[in-house]
Amino acid sequence: MADQRGVVPAQSSPAPPAPGAAPAEAWTAYLAAARELDAVRRAASSMAGEHAETVTAAREELSFVRARLAPQRARLARDFGVPELELTPQPEDQAVAMAKVSGGPAAVLAALQEARATADAADHAFIGPAPLGSTRPYGRNLLIYGPFAFVVLLVQVILFLLVGSPPTYALVCGLTMPLLAFGLGFGTIGFVYGDEGAEVDRTPVLGVIVCLIPVLLTCAGQGLQALFN
Repeated sequence: MADQRGVVPAQSSPAPPAPGAAPAEAWTAYLAAARELDAVRRAASSMAGEHAETVTAAREELSFVRARLAPQRARLARDFGVPELELTPQPEDQAVAMAKVSGGPAAVLAALQEARATADAADHAFIGPAPLGSTRPYGRNLLIYGPFAFVVLLVQVILFLLVGSPPTYALVCGLTMPLLAFGLGFGTIGFVYGDEGAEVDRTPVLGVIVCLIPVLLTCAGQGLQALFN
């Protein structure tokens, strides 16, 4: 048998029996040659089996890695805004990959297992919400501007019910309170979501619109009251 697994033993051809040798010596030489050939056959069969197992395992790893990379690539492009060019292997990347798999099926399997471990680490890094995209601050900021605008509307309704026909100070209060609500919302967003060195998108246009809605509702209410009276 071979001393090392997967290595075909070298054949040392036994010396042929000398002319006129006894039949027992010829039979002994034949048995030695048969045993050596059987060892070679077993080693070759073992190598072929190991090669087939390695190829099968490499194919399974390749399918798994492809299935993992497809959604990760889609999320990098969709949620993180990574350009498609940066997600495409460049010539230098392909050269490194070819160097890793140049050692045959075993090297290919090892490289694929390494790629699978990298994909697992990337999945762990992806756990949690995606970073805020270009449209997401609107919903977040609406939760800040909205309550301040509601307070303005509530105060204006109370003034309208208590005073009736609003005097000058009530009109001034109704016009300045939306500005105050916008300023408070603008500052609150920066205080809550602001990080050092990071600029916060406060969506000022959205804030102005939300904070002016109470004024529009109050004016509409007064117009309807004047119409029916």
